[in-house]
Amino acid sequence: VQLVESGGGLVQAGGSLRLSCAASGSIFSRNAMGWYRQTPGPGKERELVAAISSGGSTYYADSVKGRFTISRDNAKNTLYLQMNSRNPDDTAMYYCAAVKGTIATMRTGEYDYRGQGTQVTVSS
Repeated sequence: VQLVESGGGLVQAGGSLRLSCAASGSIFSRNAMGWYRQTPGPGKERELVAAISSGGSTYYADSVKGRFTISRDNAKNTLYLQMNSRNPDDTAMYYCAAVKGTIATMRTGEYDYRGQGTQVTVSS
């Protein structure tokens, strides 16, 4: 089982960026998947940014609603996160994750598989 993120980098505030996550076929089509982000420092918790079920239902954190879009291409075993209208608060390490469960499971912070992460930095 492998999840490999790509697409991170440095972007100016207001800009757009798309993250991709290539997943092994054995887990992709049957599992809920999502993107977490983690910022360094004390008291910083991992945040579930967006998630999508195997059937296409979606969840977004309030902090990204209307700006981020999660999607999946089952034929390519790839998960995406389109990020628009970026602001410096979006700076974080972004992780792709999959769970043998539902979006509700991911909202508790649980996952079964996770990638190595890709850094996104938004400059003001």
